[in-house]
Amino acid sequence: MDPKPARTTREPAPVEVPVGTAGAGKLRGTAFAATGVIAFSLTFPATAWALEGLGPWTVTTTRAVLAALIAVGFLLASRARLPQSRHWAGLATVAGGLIVGYPLLTTLALQTSTSTHAAVIAGLLPLATAVYGTVRTGVRPPPAFWAAAVAGAAVVVAFALQQGSGSFSGADLYLFAALLVAAAAYTEGGLLAKVMPSWQVIAWALVACLPLAVGGSVTALLLEQPDLSARSLLGLVWLGAGAQFLGPLVWYRGIAAVGITRASQILLSQPLLTLIWAIPMLGERPPLVAAGAAVAVLVCIAVTQRVGP
Repeated sequence: MDPKPARTTREPAPVEVPVGTAGAGKLRGTAFAATGVIAFSLTFPATAWALEGLGPWTVTTTRAVLAALIAVGFLLASRARLPQSRHWAGLATVAGGLIVGYPLLTTLALQTSTSTHAAVIAGLLPLATAVYGTVRTGVRPPPAFWAAAVAGAAVVVAFALQQGSGSFSGADLYLFAALLVAAAAYTEGGLLAKVMPSWQVIAWALVACLPLAVGGSVTALLLEQPDLSARSLLGLVWLGAGAQFLGPLVWYRGIAAVGITRASQILLSQPLLTLIWAIPMLGERPPLVAAGAAVAVLVCIAVTQRVGP
C-alpha cells in the first residue's frame, strides 16, 4: 500500500483590495461629517427662533424629549440590543455634553448674545475637540496640522475680540463652557461609533436622558409659561429632530470613518454656515470682516484635511 501523501499547508491567496477604496471611504466619511456640521450650523438661529416663545429651560428640556422619542422609535423598529455595560460611561459623556450641557449653555448665552457672535466663538470647538481627542486616543497629528488648527482658532478669537471691542462678554463664558463639554461628547461618541452603529450612540444617550428630560420639561413649562408662535415651534422642532438627533447621527458616522482629529477640523466651517443662515432667518447682517475671517478659516480646514493624522 502506498504511503499517504504528505499534507502540505498552502498559504491563502492574497485578497485584492480595490484601488481607491480607502480614499472613497474617507470621502464618504468626510461627507457624513460635513452633513452633521450643516445640521449643527442651524442650531443657533433655530434656538433664537425657539426663544421667541419659550424660556431657555423649556427649550433645552423639550428638544431633548422630542429627540428621545424619535430615538425610541428607531431603536424599537430596529430591535436594537442594549449597549454593553462598558459603553455606558461614554454614553453618559455624550448625554451630559450634547443633550444637557451644550444645549443649555448655548441657550443661556443666546439670551444676551447674537447668533452671529455665538457662532464665531463656536469656531474654537474644532481645536478643543482635536486636543481632547489627542489626549484621549493618543493619536499624534503632525506639526502642520496643529499649525493650521491653531491658526484657524486664532482667526476666530481675533474676530470675536474685534466684534466685542477688545473683550469677551458674559455670554462668552457660557459659550466657552459649552465648547468644553461638546468636545468631550464628540470625542467619546466618535470612539463609541467604532464599536456600535453610529446612530445608536446618540439614540441610547437620548434614551438615558429621557426621564430627566420629561421631568425637566414639565417643570419648565409650568414655570416659564410659553407663548408659542409658528417660528418658535419650528425652531424647537428643528432643535429636537435635526440638531439633537440627525446631526449627531451623521456626525458620529463621519468620525468613525475619518477619525476624531480630522473630522473635528470640519467644524471650522460651522461659524461661516451659521453666519449665512442668520441673514435670512434672523435678519442679522454680519460685518464684511466676517467674509475675510471665513475665507481664512476655510484655508485652515483645507490644510488640516491635507495633512491630517
